[in-house]
Amino acid sequence: MKTYFAAHSTTKDNEVRISSGWNNAELSELGVQQSKELGERFKDIIKIDLVCCSDLKRAIDTVKIAFGDKYPVIVDKRLRELNYGDFNGKPSEIVEVMKKEHIKKPFLNGESYKQAIERTHEFYKELKAKYSDKVILIVGHRATQYGLDTLVSGKTIEECLSFPFKWQPYWEYSL
Repeated sequence: MKTYFAAHSTTKDNEVRISSGWNNAELSELGVQQSKELGERFKDIIKIDLVCCSDLKRAIDTVKIAFGDKYPVIVDKRLRELNYGDFNGKPSEIVEVMKKEHIKKPFLNGESYKQAIERTHEFYKELKAKYSDKVILIVGHRATQYGLDTLVSGKTIEECLSFPFKWQPYWEYSL
């Protein structure tokens, strides 16, 4: 199964360095433009059969703006960002330094990276069982991508957290 991953477009929270977690965040003006560009990028160059995204508003809005109703879309909560619990919506400078402490230990009233990765792996395995001959675009969050990186690339959660996120138009995986 050929899989592409794209991060949701920039949100207003991203622009002011807020870690949204499971909070819904609105796309910023830049995010709306990025969503349109995502649709253009996949328009003629890469043929996709199916789009999957998290059920958080920023991922759904990215997909709606990018593709409208051009492709079938699966929305699934297992593709969500990490649940920072009491730290959802807190400044990134506070949350970022806490991440490595929460590889196995859940954030207070939230989840651990291990739990988040397990839920994404469950989704990806189901997806592969149902759509093994399809080309799929997944629009999600860092935790969504960490699930792919640990499942496909063999990275550890520690390795994923060691590298700062560097945006690119999309990433390519083979499941």
